[in-house]
Amino acid sequence: MPLRRVVLILSVCSLFAAPAIRAQQRAAPAVPYWAYGVPPPAAPGAPPAGAAGGGGGGQRGAPDTSLKHIPDSPLGFTLQNIRDFFNVADWFPGDHPTPPDIILHGRAPHVRGCGMCHMPNGKGRPENAPVAGLPYAYIVQQLSDFKNDLRTSAEPRKTNTAQMIEAAKDMTDEEIKAAATYFSSMTWTPWIRVVQTDTVPKTRVSGNVFFALPDGGTEPIGNRIIETPEDGDRFELRDPHSGFVAYVPTGSVQKGAQLVAGGGAGKTFVCGTCHGSDLKGLGPVPGLAGRSPSYLMRQLFDIQQGTRKGTWSPLMKQVVVNLTTDDLLAIAAYLSSIKP
Repeated sequence: MPLRRVVLILSVCSLFAAPAIRAQQRAAPAVPYWAYGVPPPAAPGAPPAGAAGGGGGGQRGAPDTSLKHIPDSPLGFTLQNIRDFFNVADWFPGDHPTPPDIILHGRAPHVRGCGMCHMPNGKGRPENAPVAGLPYAYIVQQLSDFKNDLRTSAEPRKTNTAQMIEAAKDMTDEEIKAAATYFSSMTWTPWIRVVQTDTVPKTRVSGNVFFALPDGGTEPIGNRIIETPEDGDRFELRDPHSGFVAYVPTGSVQKGAQLVAGGGAGKTFVCGTCHGSDLKGLGPVPGLAGRSPSYLMRQLFDIQQGTRKGTWSPLMKQVVVNLTTDDLLAIAAYLSSIKP
């Protein structure tokens, strides 16, 4: 075949292939790292981004064995108690029903006490799920999805997803039912304050959570949601009465409201159809109002990217398939702003 003809054929093939390549690129948006509580990806040729802060080398001092206290609780715990996955510190036992053993003690070695990550009151933190008030059947189904490799993370640096999978695989049916009964028995109440802004405090990332830098100044928020503890010290002590502030881009709540209530002129579906007109849940379908925007964003993105493949995911995939990452951000911002 003459060289000129080969070149012509390759040129034509490239012309037709280009739109397909661009479509594939559009179909794989960048992971919203901020929703997963990890640093932004390193630029090409740069060293991998790491979590700022969080200690360093040097000789360690003696362990701090002093009792720690938080406002309004008569109890005291050492840091070792507070960080014990199999003997979860419960600052306010009167705030919730009596927990089953799986909540505060788990079962070594793989099933940590559920209350360690999700808190004894079930409200969780930005790095994990807010489970209080979710339907019993929904909680059981999600644990089953984790157990059967139907629910993973689109961001491999979200390491506690792997820990959740490990725990679910080892949990017995009785333990799953006990945890679901406990968390579903509680009512979701306000825990997150949503603030629309153009600038946010500069932060560091540690343990999948953003912390404001002391005297660190501010920076543009860009297309991010930055969810951070209201009080970093009380956060470290796992104070269940100290919540979070979620900084969201100016205008995102209004944009999200239009998408949630109106479907964006056919771009998506009205969320209230399945989640209830007040977005507080309907039957086995979970409530969304007032939940962590970081968590909501992760789940929407995971479903869109196909890393959540459980019972509800095929239906939800149709809801999010035509939405941009900015659309998902706006929806998460709006849902979190609603009073639960």
